[in-house]
Amino acid sequence: MREIIFDTETTGLDALKGDRVVEIGCVEVLNSIPTGQTFHVYINPERDMPDEAFRIHGLSAEFLSGHKCFRDIVDDFLAFVGEDSRLVAHNAMFDFGFLNAELERCGKPALLRDRIVDTLSLARRRHGFASNRLDDLCARYGIDNSRRTKHGALLDAELLAEVYAELMGGRQASLVLAPADTRRIEIDVEEIAVSVRPSPLAPRLTEADLVAHAGFVEALGDKALWRAYDGPPARN
Repeated sequence: MREIIFDTETTGLDALKGDRVVEIGCVEVLNSIPTGQTFHVYINPERDMPDEAFRIHGLSAEFLSGHKCFRDIVDDFLAFVGEDSRLVAHNAMFDFGFLNAELERCGKPALLRDRIVDTLSLARRRHGFASNRLDDLCARYGIDNSRRTKHGALLDAELLAEVYAELMGGRQASLVLAPADTRRIEIDVEEIAVSVRPSPLAPRLTEADLVAHAGFVEALGDKALWRAYDGPPARN
């Protein structure tokens, strides 16, 4: 199954009040295994960068002014995510709200809600009221996030791909892809002594049982399977 793990960075928290997407990072996975295919762009928001947002991701308006606007990258983005791949994000409705606002500005169809997989919801089902931020989930699953000094869309998507695999039960598919171990392993096996019964058990079949069985076989006719076995049934 093809899925796209993605993250966005923005100028703020409200797409309906003029905040814009400034970075998109996507990671393609097949059966929870990253394929190595990614999509990453910085985007000129055509507006200023509030200090609060800058402290989170470190992307200044000056830096972003040298990059393309969303309308210039939208076709490449839609081609990468495809039409039916599941779209996986942490607190997904936030990212979907921003992306759909940008798509609307470009006159493009919105991303459908039934494609959404929210890893925050998955984490809450599994871990309840424990903290389920991306950093906390990385710590819980032993995922190295030491490079994450600030939020970054591609790095966060790569970390989320690892977290998502754990939330879905671990990368069982990787067992199929692992090369076979052809090393020869010698194991010392202790010889086990098997006791032999000194005398056979007493028979459980009675003469009446034998007579009844013979009558049953006779009634089956000459082509009965039992005809292949000559002699009376063993009594022990």
